[in-house]
Amino acid sequence: MTFALNTATENFPRHIMIEAPTPLTRLNRISEHFDIDLWIKRDDLAGPTLGGNKTRQLEYYFGAALAKGADTILITGAVQSNFVRIAAAVAAALGMEAVLQLEHRVNNETESYKNSGNALLNKMFGARIIYYPKGEDENGADNALYQEAERLSKLGKRPYVIPLGENSPPLGALGYVNCAAEIVAQAGQCQFDEVVVGSGSGASHLGMIAGMKRCSPKTKVVGSCVRRNKTLQKERLVIMSKNFNDMVEEDIISDLDIQLWDGALAPGYGILGDAATTALKLLANFEGQVVDPAYTAKVFACIVERCSDMQIKKGSKILFVHSGGLAGLFGYQNELVKIFS
Repeated sequence: MTFALNTATENFPRHIMIEAPTPLTRLNRISEHFDIDLWIKRDDLAGPTLGGNKTRQLEYYFGAALAKGADTILITGAVQSNFVRIAAAVAAALGMEAVLQLEHRVNNETESYKNSGNALLNKMFGARIIYYPKGEDENGADNALYQEAERLSKLGKRPYVIPLGENSPPLGALGYVNCAAEIVAQAGQCQFDEVVVGSGSGASHLGMIAGMKRCSPKTKVVGSCVRRNKTLQKERLVIMSKNFNDMVEEDIISDLDIQLWDGALAPGYGILGDAATTALKLLANFEGQVVDPAYTAKVFACIVERCSDMQIKKGSKILFVHSGGLAGLFGYQNELVKIFS
């Protein structure tokens, strides 16, 4: 199902990669445990090679790239980035060259983190790997990509850069406008009180807000911070929301719509803390569902912790958006072995 904010949105080129809708299923045992009505949106099944929510975003970036006749994709992200990995897979399927710029965002990276999971898959897809030395300099990372794109252009290539910085039009957010409409259609007459999503780059979060405001305006969208604290993330999303509104030519997202929680962020990006560990174990032991330590464990922790301190009322209908990232589990295997031994 496709949903457009206005007729202008329908004109954005899109390369469809997902067999929609992804499943929406109830988590029965955890629902009973917390006395809520808890569901999971299985976007971990979206797209190629272990899937993930970034596929929805990349449908629009690859749509734009193909419309411009690009033969090379350039993208930046962390060593275990799902965004980067899916871009590499799609580029391989389309016969395009992929240039992946990896940033060292996690302190004290282990050998398994640097060489397994998504990092290994990137190499298997035949991508060219380059590195950016700073892990918290998105504008600098984007500039480095544009410089590489300029170099490739001089060699006769037709590069397309997928930017990460907050000042670029958040084209990928359109994918989660579609996801919101998909969720509303699946839920039918009994809509969700709250949808919980990850909030890192912010595109999925903003798209979900925009989609829900149009499709189910009473549904609250809460973003669980996975990279920066809620103060810094709010500043980022305020900038991005204005860019989104300009992009779709409609004032759909306001500052008041941006609701954030950062209770599982500690001890930092890509590092598994107590709240995320508890959430990861609960979901595996009660429902046989697996989440990754860097993102989705911290998103599910937003539900677990807020149920425990009664911020989520009993009887509420809550949706957890599983954004994938399962390939990244292998980058944390030493930690996980200790947790589950």
